[in-house]
Amino acid sequence: MSATLRVATANAAGGRDQRTGLPDLSSWAAAAAALDVDVLAVQEVDHLQHRSGRADQTAEIAAACAGEGPRWTARFVAAVHGTPGSRHTMTPAPSTVDDEPSAGIALLSRFPVRGWQELRMRPSRAHLPVRLPPTAPRRFIWVPDEQRVALAGVVEVPGGDVTVICTHLSFAPTRAPGQLRQIVKWARSLPRPLVLLGDLNLPGRVPPLLTRWSPVARVATYPSPRPRVQLDHVLVDKGAHMIRVQAAGTRVVANSDHLALRAELRLDGASE
Repeated sequence: MSATLRVATANAAGGRDQRTGLPDLSSWAAAAAALDVDVLAVQEVDHLQHRSGRADQTAEIAAACAGEGPRWTARFVAAVHGTPGSRHTMTPAPSTVDDEPSAGIALLSRFPVRGWQELRMRPSRAHLPVRLPPTAPRRFIWVPDEQRVALAGVVEVPGGDVTVICTHLSFAPTRAPGQLRQIVKWARSLPRPLVLLGDLNLPGRVPPLLTRWSPVARVATYPSPRPRVQLDHVLVDKGAHMIRVQAAGTRVVANSDHLALRAELRLDGASE
């Protein structure tokens, strides 16, 4: 059997307009819907956060994608409770709590999802080079990093099933490679074919080298609208299946600081 799957990964930045810092989820959600995909992975999703109007952003994005059509399947996974970056309120989320202000990732699908799995990666402090003030010599400081999570869904694509993983890795170059290796190990038991979507915070050639999975495109995605580096990736582990990339490219998504990466995949011989 053959099937076509259109996927995209996009960083919502909490639904804020990066020019003004103000909430503007409706514009972001409308732009995400215009990507016209079957599965959408979203990073930096707010859930009931004061800074974003206490919206259930996952539900609002899913509603925009569905439009007048059938309801989409959507799942939010909290990485942290409280406000990201706040030393006073941010704590690692041991689980997702419906009524708890949180931030994390979301996976949304036009098709049914017959199973979910979550991976929670232990947070740590990150060692980063900074200049304070900008003219001072460069030095390293410890800064708090967020807990990182991954969400896998087995999507019932017409003609077969496909495992799709959404994640958002650490901004610290010392942490992100290890987290990606952890995801690869965790994913060994997941059904193939498998597609990884996410803001990996790693430059273009690194994720394929670490995972041995195939990239659909090598193209700059950050910062929008004039990107210089690829941080957002779509990687495929096809297993025994035939997957052809029919199209791949970037799209501006409202006023996010990341471009979305979109791909159309042709799946031949997907599992029945």
